[in-house]
Amino acid sequence: MNPVRLIFYLAIAFAALFVIKHILLFLRGGISLENLNALKTRGALVVDVRTSGEFAQRSAPGSLNIPLDQLLRRMDELDRSKPIILCCASGSRSANALRFLQQAGYTDVHNAGPWQRTL
Repeated sequence: MNPVRLIFYLAIAFAALFVIKHILLFLRGGISLENLNALKTRGALVVDVRTSGEFAQRSAPGSLNIPLDQLLRRMDELDRSKPIILCCASGSRSANALRFLQQAGYTDVHNAGPWQRTL
């Protein structure tokens, strides 16, 4: 294969991986650490949607545990006047929780992705 063509294909592959990585990062926690800290300064409530067993093993201080499968029936525990930061193990469940809350009319909700980002 022509070396120039090989370099071209490698560049395309790296660019595709870069885009895919950023899309996955956005889906699993699309909020920057700066924005996360600004929300905390505004009194944000950190809601961890992992199971109670996962939460008991280790969690961010001050976070509230509402497992994803309980979120719809426990939404009344959330203060709509404060920002809500959602987290879980990887960002997948918190992304689902974000959609649930937005569909229920919550507007100031954010997916932090993995709970460790909320420390």
